[in-house]
Amino acid sequence: MRYRYLVSLSALVCTLALLTAPIAGQAPAAAKSKQAKTAKAYTPPKTPWGDPDLEGVWPGNMGVPMQRPANLGERATLNDAEFAAKEAAAKKQAQADSESVATSDSRVGIGPPSYWTERGKPTRQTSLIVDPPNGRLPELTAEAVKYRKEARGGKGMPGEWKGEADSYDDLNIYYRCISRGLLGSVIPVVYNNGNQIVQGPGYVAFRNEMIHESRVIPLDGRPHVSPAIKMVMGDSRGHWEGNDLVVETTNFTDKDAIGSNGAGYPGDPGYHSDQLKVIERFTRTSDKTMDYRITVIDEKTWVKPWTILIQLEKNDDYQMIEYACHEGNYAMSDILSGARTDEKAK
Repeated sequence: MRYRYLVSLSALVCTLALLTAPIAGQAPAAAKSKQAKTAKAYTPPKTPWGDPDLEGVWPGNMGVPMQRPANLGERATLNDAEFAAKEAAAKKQAQADSESVATSDSRVGIGPPSYWTERGKPTRQTSLIVDPPNGRLPELTAEAVKYRKEARGGKGMPGEWKGEADSYDDLNIYYRCISRGLLGSVIPVVYNNGNQIVQGPGYVAFRNEMIHESRVIPLDGRPHVSPAIKMVMGDSRGHWEGNDLVVETTNFTDKDAIGSNGAGYPGDPGYHSDQLKVIERFTRTSDKTMDYRITVIDEKTWVKPWTILIQLEKNDDYQMIEYACHEGNYAMSDILSGARTDEKAK
């Protein structure tokens, strides 16, 4: 079991308390899908100033792949037999995690036993991607294929690093402890899957445990900052559509990958252009559950938009801790100094 220590939110709460911009009127309700209509049956409580109450700690659930196995076609959920097999595998994994000594057939690594890994609960969801209906990423545009192939003089994107270490630029921004980017900060991975929502009049703060990202999102209808200003987490603006919080984020750099770890590994969506737009929709479905949909729009990178669904479960006992990436992280200096040593040997 991994023990957590509570990090104070006093600074964030004080920041929200000092922000006094007026609240914008609610936007007209958008057309809703059949799934959304079912979710709308739940009416969330209200904050003292009248907004839907989304506050709390909402960890993401592990165990759902980004892309759906091709053999499942357009099936968004597992059948009974497939789910039973998944539950059995989870039970077997839990037993292995509980062992204090590694077995003789274990692979070498920082585990096993995997005492530090978060597993989540088995779910029937077959992929995080829910649109396109096949649960697979759309095709890359010809422009994106050419850009990725020719990037950095033909070495490819940093997430595709194959051992070159001429510069820090050969390593992606996750390796360098900068960020996992907007999606990488919230997509459930091996640990640090907490998310926290704090609300104040006219603002919502969304805080991610993974590499301690926080966005303070205004709801007053102000425009985005100048297109000349680019940020790893982008520039977020929110509004209410009925009881849903909808957040539009633009002004991204092109330095991070839009995947489960912000690193552009094979199997992840990989790098995006600076034209990326992300639409997030937070829909409470019960006292303890929330559907979190993220739509990725980037006409320079993918031939059409795609959407993922992360099902969040409220857990105010979950303690979010600092992600102290730089403390004791010698990867950058070791990789670069190792490369220089190899060069001298040659």
